[in-house]
Amino acid sequence: MLYCLFISNILFLGPQIAWRTVFIVEYLGPLLFHPLLYYFRPIIYKTSEAPSELQTLSLILISLHFIKREYETLFVHRFSLATMPARNIFKNSAHYWLFAGLNIAYWTYAPGAPTAQWPNPLIKYAGIALFIVGELGNFSTHLTLRNLRRPGSTDRGVPDGASFKLVTCPNYMFETIAWVGIWMVNWSLSTAVFLVLAVVQMSLWARKKEMKYRKEFGDRYKRKRFFIFPGVY
Repeated sequence: MLYCLFISNILFLGPQIAWRTVFIVEYLGPLLFHPLLYYFRPIIYKTSEAPSELQTLSLILISLHFIKREYETLFVHRFSLATMPARNIFKNSAHYWLFAGLNIAYWTYAPGAPTAQWPNPLIKYAGIALFIVGELGNFSTHLTLRNLRRPGSTDRGVPDGASFKLVTCPNYMFETIAWVGIWMVNWSLSTAVFLVLAVVQMSLWARKKEMKYRKEFGDRYKRKRFFIFPGVY
């Protein structure tokens, strides 16, 4: 029976790949591109200048963000769906490999980039503070979501907690805060483009999640007016 089901999935859906593997591959792109362009600046940009303080800080913050993502994928997240069509991995990975990886890295570590200039201490430290708040809040939310699902099961409890009283998906709210912090450190247009794309996509996911919660939990779920940003959306 299980064998027949497996064969039917292959025939109708194509080869499958585990969601955990998809996430690992997605986040690997930025972790490869940023160190590559940072350490090979003399070859890529034909410059003998050492990386600036903001370029080094950008590398650290972005690398920490995606190392955290990989850690959560391996040890925190519990997936409701086991697999997805393998062909989709290229589409899913393009967002991170191209926009968060190659595009941000190329413009961030260039000799003429805003990150090559002398930093404004007030803006720099404000950006670092937002990054820390965003990453810690995002991690805390992921732990809460993890505990809503028993190991090996697909059932889920009603999301609860301080941040869940504000919006449907506080993990997306904190993700946005972290990336605003990164943008305040490097001031790259490429980072702003990625941030806008990410917010648009997360907003669509958050609205879909709110509708799903209302349908799944009924009266047990307290409906939210805002999906991702309190008082805004």
